Amino acid sequence: MKKSLVLLVLFGLLLGLHAPVWAVEGTKIDINTATVEELTELKKVGVKTAERIVAYRQAHGPFETVAELKEVKGVGDKILMLNKDRLTVGK
Repeated sequence: MKKSLVLLVLFGLLLGLHAPVWAVEGTKIDINTATVEELTELKKVGVKTAERIVAYRQAHGPFETVAELKEVKGVGDKILMLNKDRLTVGK
C-alpha cells in the first residue's frame, strides 16, 4: 500500500501534477504559511474555517503555537485533536 502511494505520487509528479498534501505521509501543514486550499485538506476544516484562519493570521501575525488556532472562530479542541500530527507553526 505504502509503495503504491509513493509510486502514484511520483508518477503524478512526472506528469506535472501536484500531489495533494495528504497524499504524502507525514506531511505537516504550517499554519503560518498554508493557503486556504491547503488548510481545507485538514480533517473537519472547510473553506470558511480555512478563510478565517488565514484572515486571523493576517490580522494578528503568525501563530506562535498550534493551540493558538483555537482563537479562530470554528476551530476547537476537536479539530486540533483530529489534526495534531499534521499541524506545525514552522520549522
